[in-house]
Amino acid sequence: MMPWLVTDSSTLLSGVRETSLGKLVRDEMLALILRGELAPGQRINEPDVAARLRVSRVPVREALRELESSGLVAARKHSGVFVRVLKPNEVADLYELRSALDGYAGHRAARLADAQRRTLVRKLGASMREMKTYARKHNVQGYYASNLAFHWDIVASSENEQLTLSYRRLVQQLHLSRLKNLSRDVGMQASMVEHEQIVAALAEGDAERCRRLQETHVTAAHERLVDLEQGQQASAKGHP
Repeated sequence: MMPWLVTDSSTLLSGVRETSLGKLVRDEMLALILRGELAPGQRINEPDVAARLRVSRVPVREALRELESSGLVAARKHSGVFVRVLKPNEVADLYELRSALDGYAGHRAARLADAQRRTLVRKLGASMREMKTYARKHNVQGYYASNLAFHWDIVASSENEQLTLSYRRLVQQLHLSRLKNLSRDVGMQASMVEHEQIVAALAEGDAERCRRLQETHVTAAHERLVDLEQGQQASAKGHP
């Protein structure tokens, strides 16, 4: 299961022993955050969450502690627990780290054995076709999910557990900064061209080129996001 497509686990809660509830509640709260049902900056009300999931407040508190350690929520003294709102410098740092991780994963993927690499290229081709379909329909959320699946498959192909764990946590945090922009086209056409170049480098087994393309793709994505947010801010100032 990809980290940004967590399904609704509430139906799994009934009949599960107390020792399992903490993880299930964490997964459900993670899903609520990643789906935007708990929005950045929103206070998380423990009694409401417990009532919604039909559990006590104990596993809810346990889940919140785990989510705080993952950087997705923040506890404020005397105020409660809130979904984190990332500052621009935090987002920039995360994109910089993601660029390095994606570059490393691309380099490893391009060095896979021929059969494994061909299988990965076919899988990435399917994701690109999905992205093109979503782009034609102006379905930004669908495009975004397929885009993330594209990069996750490259990372997963490394079979490096620490890389995948780090990447999952990083992408989940970055998702917080993307939620408010998922109704807008953030350079889909340019992004698709970059994906095609990455797949071509993978197909050729050109590890250094694949690393470079992956790194610049992530950097360009951040630049497009910054440009969009600056445009939104300028528009807001011009329309009091």
